[in-house]
Amino acid sequence: MLKISELNLDDDWILSHRGKKNSVDYNRPYACFVEKERTARGTLEDVATVFLTNKECPFHCLMCDLWKNTTDHKVPRGAIPSQIRWALQKLSPVKHIKLYNSGNFFDEQAIPKEDYEAIASILTGFNTVVIESHPKLIGKKCLLFNDMLNAELQVSIGLETVHPDVLSLLNKQMSLIDFEKSIKILSKHGIKSRAFILLKPPFLNEDEGVSWAKRSIVYAFETGVECCVVIPTRSGNGAMDWLHANQYFSPPNIYSLEDVLEYGIQLNRGRVFADLWDLEIFSDCDKCLINRKQRLHDMNLQQETKEEVRCSCTSSLNY
Repeated sequence: MLKISELNLDDDWILSHRGKKNSVDYNRPYACFVEKERTARGTLEDVATVFLTNKECPFHCLMCDLWKNTTDHKVPRGAIPSQIRWALQKLSPVKHIKLYNSGNFFDEQAIPKEDYEAIASILTGFNTVVIESHPKLIGKKCLLFNDMLNAELQVSIGLETVHPDVLSLLNKQMSLIDFEKSIKILSKHGIKSRAFILLKPPFLNEDEGVSWAKRSIVYAFETGVECCVVIPTRSGNGAMDWLHANQYFSPPNIYSLEDVLEYGIQLNRGRVFADLWDLEIFSDCDKCLINRKQRLHDMNLQQETKEEVRCSCTSSLNY
């Protein structure tokens, strides 16, 4: 088994472990839905999420699987506005929308700058627009789009972890200084920010994964982030499967996700959500899974801690 320092987890290595992409149509978003979310004002409201189809992100992060639903080439001008219109025709009316594009909204290979005005026009009448971006792409284009919007812009940024060694191994090509600079730019111009935080990224055991996720939440709020989203790290992108098979990674358990979410909410520094996608893969107990999913869902919506789920599967744990 190679030492961690001997691993060369660069673009070439990550790309060499990939499988095939899914078939996508640049005339359509690859997914869209409406779900409830607790707003910054404390109200419970419907939020539309549209997963835009566009060219793959230029940053090949070790843990990312979003490349599976991207194109190999830049989509033509007008495609992104058309995708948004199509989604809004399919979804029930809402006042809040997330436009996630498997990478960076301000990457012109993904979202042409020439489409900003059309996108902003389509979003007239919305109260909140949430997009995502790598911290190094937060700059003039972000401020330009913000000026075009007749809505509150929020930007989601992948902090991932404040563990200095692990962050550098994720091939994210960013530092904590880059993250801090991006949040300062957003805050200076009245733009709220969200941080994506990984629970138990590669190279950490369960206890370390929990501890560093909590430290990352604290850091994000201290930096000026308004909302944190905790994402349990999963395999499935090729690179993570290799790390799993070679004992550099194992998925966190659902108890850890409960623990971190509860901790974040109790800080009372801002909203903290848990990503609830595919929770089944983080649980070994069918008896309590439904109740744990419900507990996490309720904490997400109410931003309050809930009574712990009692089950024999946790009798030997210290959470």
